[in-house]
Amino acid sequence: MSAQPRSAVVRMAPYKPPAEGRGGKLRLDFNENTVGASPKVIEALQKALTQESLTLYPEYSAARPKIAKYFGVSPDELLLTNGTDEAIQVLVNTFVNESEKVYIPEPTYAMYRFYSELAGGVAVHELTADIRVAFISNPNNPTGGWHERDECIALLERYPETLFLIDEAYFEFSGITVLDLIRKYPNLFVSRTFSKVFGMAAMRMGCLFSNEENMQWMRKAQSPYSVNQLAVIAASAAVDDQDYINEYVREVLEAREQIFAGLADLKIKAWPSKGNFILFEVGSRAIEIRDALREQGILIRDRSYEIAGCVRVTVGTQSHAQRFLEELQKIW
Repeated sequence: MSAQPRSAVVRMAPYKPPAEGRGGKLRLDFNENTVGASPKVIEALQKALTQESLTLYPEYSAARPKIAKYFGVSPDELLLTNGTDEAIQVLVNTFVNESEKVYIPEPTYAMYRFYSELAGGVAVHELTADIRVAFISNPNNPTGGWHERDECIALLERYPETLFLIDEAYFEFSGITVLDLIRKYPNLFVSRTFSKVFGMAAMRMGCLFSNEENMQWMRKAQSPYSVNQLAVIAASAAVDDQDYINEYVREVLEAREQIFAGLADLKIKAWPSKGNFILFEVGSRAIEIRDALREQGILIRDRSYEIAGCVRVTVGTQSHAQRFLEELQKIW
């Protein structure tokens, strides 16, 4: 007989990770940076990758103050995490007890539910006063919708006993943040990622922010070496190249408008978006269109399993947008 898992594991649905074999294609399916990380990141990794460096456990003492300064917080208000996924996991493991309610909008990022249910929390879709933790993806993935800063503040003040994680994975494209408010609101947590605009999805590097007292509890609940040394080196180099980030964001914002205009020309309904992605409706042809584009080397994400008839396209550069629209027009 096999070992008996916890009841929470039995109840939860499995998460199916992205399909493999994506290399060499135009990756407009998982909201990654479509051109690559800053050259400074590659240079730093090449310099650091030695036989000896791989034998050492990670050290964070130099990187944490530098990364904290970039985000405008103190080192004691920052937790380096293995992607945003670990930020979610540590928050849940630290503050959510068995059977406590966790607010998770629908649809939204799947890992909120995954880690909440794994910890024995109960996912609900209505925000009420008895919620322990509320997850707000801002802007929301996959819809692209967003909360304005004042709306986030209103939630923090209306539900002071609820802990809010405002996931700002796409902040650079939206310009909306509440990160500067972590000292004012003790129920506020903010997460950022290096997987999107920084082009480092393979490195699994994220950040979680809150006030110092909250951070003390979460450091206690986090594995001491969960972030690998190469990810730390890459992140330290990435924050040194703000010009690279600014140029990539400018390119994406222009390409986003280009795709909106192209979809409108094809009479395809698209949802407003503040992210580097656009959700649009193609009806019963969702799978067909996804597969036809894949045959042309263009990957988009089917979301019809949770939003009927919809697919999502990542916004890359303007040339990427043009190629996507040309191929979509051929099959539409």
